[in-house]
Amino acid sequence: MSFFDGIPMAAPIEVFHMNNLYLQETDPNKVNLTIGAYRTEEAKPWVLPVVRTAEAALAADQTLNHEYLPVLGFEPFSKEATKLVLGADSPAIKEDRVIGVQCLSGTGSLRAGAEFLARVLGLKTGYYSNPTWGNHGLVFTNAGFTQLGQYTYWDPVSKRVDIENLLKDLEAAPPKSVIILHGCAHNPTGMDPTQEQWKQICEVMKRKNLFTFFDIAYQGFASGDPDADAWAIRYFIDQGLEMVIAQSFAKNFGLYNERVGHLTIIVKDKAVIPSFKSQMQLIIRANWSNPPAHGAKVVHKVLSDPVLCQQWHDAIKTMSSRIREMRAALREHLEKLGTPGTWDHITQQIGMFSYTGLTADQVNHLVEKHKVFLLKDGRINLCGLNTKNVEYVAKAFDETVRNVKSHI
Repeated sequence: MSFFDGIPMAAPIEVFHMNNLYLQETDPNKVNLTIGAYRTEEAKPWVLPVVRTAEAALAADQTLNHEYLPVLGFEPFSKEATKLVLGADSPAIKEDRVIGVQCLSGTGSLRAGAEFLARVLGLKTGYYSNPTWGNHGLVFTNAGFTQLGQYTYWDPVSKRVDIENLLKDLEAAPPKSVIILHGCAHNPTGMDPTQEQWKQICEVMKRKNLFTFFDIAYQGFASGDPDADAWAIRYFIDQGLEMVIAQSFAKNFGLYNERVGHLTIIVKDKAVIPSFKSQMQLIIRANWSNPPAHGAKVVHKVLSDPVLCQQWHDAIKTMSSRIREMRAALREHLEKLGTPGTWDHITQQIGMFSYTGLTADQVNHLVEKHKVFLLKDGRINLCGLNTKNVEYVAKAFDETVRNVKSHI
C-alpha cells in the first residue's frame, strides 16, 4: 500500500491543455488562439525593448544582491504600482489611506487579498461574473470563501453586458458580500461596462454595503492608455468605497514568467494600516514568505524613470494597436464572406480576448477540422492572429458557423 494510492484524476486546466494540443499538432495551418499571451505579427513572443534596457541596467548594477526582500515586498515598486492604478494625484494616496503589497502576479494578488478578507475580516461570501476568468472560483474557494455565487454579466444574444440583470443580481446579494469586478478588458468577454454603467454598479455597491474587489490584469494593455483603463477603479475611490485591487504586470510588461503582481488596498481610516500589515505578513509568510525581486525591480525602474516610462507607454500602444487591427481584420473578413450572424461585437470589445459567440460544438469542429485552437466557451486570443492567418481563421469560422448550428 502507498499513501498515494487512489488519487483521483483531476480535469485538465483547459487553457494549458488546449495550448499543449496546439503544440503537439503537426498541421502547418494550425493557429493558436488559446493562452493569454501577446504575440507579434510573426507569431513570436515579444520582450519589450524598454524591459531589455531596464534588465541590462540592473545586471550592470554591482550594488545589487540577492538578499531576501521584506515579506510585503519591494516598497519602491509598491509605490509605483499604486500610483499607476490610482493616479499620482489620488486622494487616497494624499491621505495615506493606501497599502501596497507585492505579490505573485495577478493570481497571487487575488489569493492574498481573498485570504485576508476570509480569514481576518470574516468575509466569506463572494460573487464573480458569469462568465469570468477560469481561475477565480478556485482561488477564492481555496482562500477560505465558503459561499461563492455568480452575477449576470453577458447577454449571449446581443453580445453585450447585461447591465439590467447584473444590477438585479447585485441588489440581491447579501450585505458585506465581496464582489469581484474586472477593472478593464473583461476576461473572457472583452466587453466592459460603459462609464455610465460603472456609475450604476458603484451606486448599488455603496448603497447595499458590498465590498469591492477589483481584478485588473490588463491596465494599459487594453486601450493603450493606463489612465483610461483605470477609470472605474478611480471613480469607485472618488465615491468613498474601500476596496482591494489585484494588479498583474504579466501582460502590460510582457513579464509573464517573472510573476510580478501587486495588491493595493484602500481603507477609510489610515489608523488600521499597521494592524492590516501585521496580519497580511502572516498570510504571505504562510504562502510564499517573501516575493522575487527581479521583475519588481524591472517594473520599478521603468515606471520611476520618465524616459523609460515613455518608452513603456509607446510599447503598450504598439501592442494594443496591433490587437485592434486584428479585430478589424477578422470582422472585415467575416462580413465579406457573409458569415451568418453579426460580428460587430468583435471590434466593440477591448483587450486581447474576444468572446466570439461560438458554441462548444463549433469550437470542437474548429479544432478538429481546421486546427484552429480556442477555448470551449468561444473565447479567442486576438494576439494569435496576424496578417498571414486571419483570413484562414475567418474562413474556418465561416465554414463552421454554416455547418455546425448554434443553439443560442
